[in-house]
Amino acid sequence: MKFSNYPYSLSALSKRTREIIDQQFRPGEKLAMYKTILGLIDLTTLSGNDTQEKVRLLCEQAVGFENRALGTPKTAAVCVYPVFAEIVSKSLKGSGVKTACVAGAFPSGQSPLDARLMEVTYAIENGADEIDMVISRGRLIEGDAEYVLKEVKAHKAVCGKHHLKVILETGELKTPQLIRQACILALEGGADFLKTSTGKVLPAATHEAVLIMLDTIKEYYKVKGKMIGIKPAGGISTPEEALNYYLLVQSVLGEKWLNNNFFRIGASRLAGNLYHAIEELATV
Repeated sequence: MKFSNYPYSLSALSKRTREIIDQQFRPGEKLAMYKTILGLIDLTTLSGNDTQEKVRLLCEQAVGFENRALGTPKTAAVCVYPVFAEIVSKSLKGSGVKTACVAGAFPSGQSPLDARLMEVTYAIENGADEIDMVISRGRLIEGDAEYVLKEVKAHKAVCGKHHLKVILETGELKTPQLIRQACILALEGGADFLKTSTGKVLPAATHEAVLIMLDTIKEYYKVKGKMIGIKPAGGISTPEEALNYYLLVQSVLGEKWLNNNFFRIGASRLAGNLYHAIEELATV
């Protein structure tokens, strides 16, 4: 499909952000939104010193956030490196929490495409429900858009029915137009989700980048009638910041995106902070 020329500058995007998130809520309203956000989280550990025990404990935590008395849900997924896919899949079996893996030479994408696809295959064969891949930003920056389209298509072909989240690493794409181009290539390549960041580059998720992504998803939906998911990730640790992204999605895409089929937040500390905030608000 042919996308429109993107009209927004960074300053215009920042102004739109302020207009959307500058809202006040009663404790009961905030409590309800926080509970929804908890169920949107891809609980993540992507450290070089991750261990099997650490990953098992993370899986227990993801399921353990469900508290019927408090009305809190489990997280949406646990996201790890492919070597932990089998542990996560077995630990979460029957829970409804998805096994997500970063794969395809995360976080740089700087490996031969065949090797990257082998890693995706490994993750899926070992239990991954969802794959988070990263595009080759250097190729895009030097103008090789065809390669980026090719690699997304190739990753999606390997994923098949498994959801593919395409990480744009927006902190390395310095203009709204380049972020917009990355969004379009990911959508045309078959992405099921657009994701901001690896969490390894600063800036990671930003309101402005997410607005560009949301605008592109909205335009795609209007023409194609297909809902594409959105995943802000990287540096989102407080309930207030997570709420800002919730409000952006709600404002641009509407209520039917506010579930974990189409909206995720990648985070490691956010879930615990949200749970504590919910406990406090429940007593107000």
